Amino acid sequence: MKIYKNEKRQHYLDKYSIAHLFTFPIEEFIQVHEYKRDEWVIQEGMRPNFLFYVIEGKAKIYVTHQNGKVSLIDFINAYDYIGEMELLNEVYYTKGIQTSTKTICFALPYHHFREQMLEDTTFLRELTKFLSQKATKVATKYSQSLAFPLENRLAEFILQTADEGVYKEKHVTVCDFLGVSYRHLLHVLAQFCDKGYLQKEGRHYRIQQHDQLYKLAGKLRNIN
Repeated sequence: MKIYKNEKRQHYLDKYSIAHLFTFPIEEFIQVHEYKRDEWVIQEGMRPNFLFYVIEGKAKIYVTHQNGKVSLIDFINAYDYIGEMELLNEVYYTKGIQTSTKTICFALPYHHFREQMLEDTTFLRELTKFLSQKATKVATKYSQSLAFPLENRLAEFILQTADEGVYKEKHVTVCDFLGVSYRHLLHVLAQFCDKGYLQKEGRHYRIQQHDQLYKLAGKLRNIN
């Protein structure tokens, strides 16, 4: 993890200003963090010291079950918060957050802002809207698993997780997240390669036809 300083920090504060989300001045204490692909923003079970606001990049949320199995449960994109549940709850089991691309975040230290944020109606209104959209997305994901074939859901998953046009996710993770068999997943991936949507490169896949994947994924996005 890198922390931007001076002119580079100010560049991002100016480009992605969030001053309008608060009624009190915050920019003096905001840190700008950069995370490489596959770097952990938050380790599971460890409460963060910051409320993060993602300005560039993508990340994944993981949880470990009582039987030791680790599951991918959701995605984080630009303009999402990380650590909002820890801000709102004194007792909360923190999920693991791992980047899927280079990711840049604003980091707002709790020890400077916690009480002010919890009393700021402007910020709380924005956070409430974010949480309601997040809850709707979770419900939508379940309905999609029943309503749409794997081709559509896999296309959306590939576009969501690809880094610079390369899809690298482990098959077992994808099967668990999409609720499909390993055999079915491999069959659809082979179909995508046969149609020229993807090109297999070792254990990874390079996207060859973004437009076709967007077309398949668009059927899901139209109901969000």
